[in-house]
Amino acid sequence: MENSFNLATGYPREAEQAKKEALPVLLPIGTMEYHSTHCPYGCDTLVAQGVCEKVAEKTPAMVLPPVWYGVASYAVGGPETNTINVDCDTMENYVYCILKSLFDSGFKKNIFIVIAHQTEDYMPMTLACMKAAKKLIMADLEQTGGYGWWGKKENKDFYANLSEADSPWNRIRVIRVPYTKNGIGGDHAGVYECSMLEALYAGSIKLERLHDADDWFAETAKDMSLELGQKMVDIAVNDILAMIKG
Repeated sequence: MENSFNLATGYPREAEQAKKEALPVLLPIGTMEYHSTHCPYGCDTLVAQGVCEKVAEKTPAMVLPPVWYGVASYAVGGPETNTINVDCDTMENYVYCILKSLFDSGFKKNIFIVIAHQTEDYMPMTLACMKAAKKLIMADLEQTGGYGWWGKKENKDFYANLSEADSPWNRIRVIRVPYTKNGIGGDHAGVYECSMLEALYAGSIKLERLHDADDWFAETAKDMSLELGQKMVDIAVNDILAMIKG
C-alpha cells in the first residue's frame, strides 16, 4: 500500500505522516533460538516480520524494525546450540521502553505486538509483552487522568465500554503467530513452522540438511508445503487485519 511505511528503511517525514494519520503500528518480536539444522537462526523473528509486512501490503500501517532477541529459553537446546536467551523480566522492561518511547513520540493507540514463538497461552515471552503493555497503559491513564481516574464519575462506564475498539486496553495488543486453528497445529521446526517460513521467504528452509541432526521435533518438516504455509500466512494476516479494522 502507498501509505504503508517500514521504519527500518524510512525517514522522519514518513514517520510524522504515519503519526498524523494514526496508522496502526506493527512491532514484530521473535527469538534467536535453535530450530534444528535446516532452519535459520532468528526464524521466529522472520515469521513475525514477514506477517507484519504482508499486513502492511493490504492496509496502511507502520512496520517497526523487529526485535530479534527474545525469551527463547533453553527448552530445545542449551547455549551450545547457539540459542540466545533473554530473561523474562529483562524482556518486559525492554519492551516497556520501546512502547513508552512510542507513546511519548505520539503513537498511543493501534499498536500491535506480533510474536512468533510458542503457541500456548501464558508463556514467558507473551507474558513479558502483555505485562509491559498493561503496565504502560495503566501508567498513561494515571498520568492523563490523575490518581483515582477510574473512581471519577465521568469514568463510571469504563468497564462497560471495554469491548469498544478505542478502549484503553486495545491501545496495545499482543498477537501470537502461527495460529493453531482451522486444522493447523503448532510445532517447532516441523511441517507447520517450516511451511509458513518458506511461504514468506522462499529458499529459507534447507531440507537437505534435515538429517544433519537427530532432532525428533523436526521430523515432520519433510512434509512442508507452500500451500499449507500460505494458508497459515493468510489466516494470520486476515486476523490482524480484522483487529486493525475492528
